[in-house]
Amino acid sequence: MSCWHGYAPIEGNEAAFRVDASAVTFGPGALGEAGSHLRAAGCRRALVVTDPWLARTPHVDAVLRSLRAAAVDAVLYDRVHVEPTDRSFRDAAAFAEDGAFDGYVSVGGGSSIDTCKAAILYATYPADLYAYVNAPIGEGRAVPGPLPPHVACPTTCGTGSECTGIAVFDDLALRVKTGIASRALRPTHALVDPTCTETLPAMVVAASGFDVLCHALESFTARPFVARVAPADAAARPMSQGRNPWSDVGSREALRIAGETLVRAVTDPSDAEARHALAWGATLAGIAFGNAGVHLPHAMSYSIAGLVRDYVCPGYPEGAPLVPHGVSVVVSAPSVFRATAGTSPDRHLQAAALLGADVRGARPDHASDAGEALAGALARLMRATSIPNGVGGVGYGDADVEPLARGAIVQKRLVDNAPMKVDEDAMRALFRGAMRVW
Repeated sequence: MSCWHGYAPIEGNEAAFRVDASAVTFGPGALGEAGSHLRAAGCRRALVVTDPWLARTPHVDAVLRSLRAAAVDAVLYDRVHVEPTDRSFRDAAAFAEDGAFDGYVSVGGGSSIDTCKAAILYATYPADLYAYVNAPIGEGRAVPGPLPPHVACPTTCGTGSECTGIAVFDDLALRVKTGIASRALRPTHALVDPTCTETLPAMVVAASGFDVLCHALESFTARPFVARVAPADAAARPMSQGRNPWSDVGSREALRIAGETLVRAVTDPSDAEARHALAWGATLAGIAFGNAGVHLPHAMSYSIAGLVRDYVCPGYPEGAPLVPHGVSVVVSAPSVFRATAGTSPDRHLQAAALLGADVRGARPDHASDAGEALAGALARLMRATSIPNGVGGVGYGDADVEPLARGAIVQKRLVDNAPMKVDEDAMRALFRGAMRVW
């Protein structure tokens, strides 16, 4: 008999789940603790990884001052690419390998944190970029051993990368996103200062906020951990192990926070309470999906972002087409959750209620009621925050369904974590259903 409601054991399958998390310090002024944590870890020379815009902000200055006050030699690398590429990962890794660093600090959104993870890995265990990249695009080679300390300092309110072992990039030749996933990549310590969110442009808050929401929603509805075959060796238990009682706790609270504060945080820049709350929601969702994993909206987002032609998002650097990560994830989410509702109607309905939907009269055991309630809740939040109307809203049409589906179906780690089986035909149907949300 299971001691967790909804997780009845299945003979021969997984009966235990694992809890992993970075140490987290949350609160105003947290960035000023970077030097103390690296010094305590024995570090004497640290690389600070950020992007060109953030390099000029008080956030990076606070980190540099903290490191110097702790007698840690600090070197700044400010060439992070917003939505990193294979090329920008290689550049950062080469810089790190040449610098003889024994500690690292990342300052920024997921782009900075993921770039820092890659730089640490390849500087410590040099290899071809695709050696550690997830199969089938890369070899999926295991990280050979421990990595130097990494203090991650998120400045947005959505990525959750400060709590995960995942680093994502755009493959420029294949025109698809992929990544590296390993517990070894999880930052040693996360310093989350919610005041960093107060100066973010509205669309950056919207994109990162929907990343929070989708992390929580996908973790909450993922394939349950008890559905996996038990590993022969505990060390083989995957990082993305499926939803579990631990991830459920963080997912529910992150969904509640997003439902109450996302629109406020986007539409009213002076609402510090809402933006700070969203930063806390991002931390909770990061810990949740760092243990459960995400699924189809993230798999689909990789090709949506990778195949972009001419969409330019307000509030982001100009000069190149870009679908920000949170946008690329949420534009397909209503289509996905209509399709997955039959796997757990009660969970989908509960999620809709947490996001603010009126679910009175909805039948908790009916997939159509649950799917429409959740899709409707997402559409309401998207419209209120000026998110594009589905995959078509970022420049795609029916002729793009085939290449989009082809780029998504190869994201095996994500597709396999979905609560239902998805083949190429099903993936094409999800993209067709995602062209318009309203």
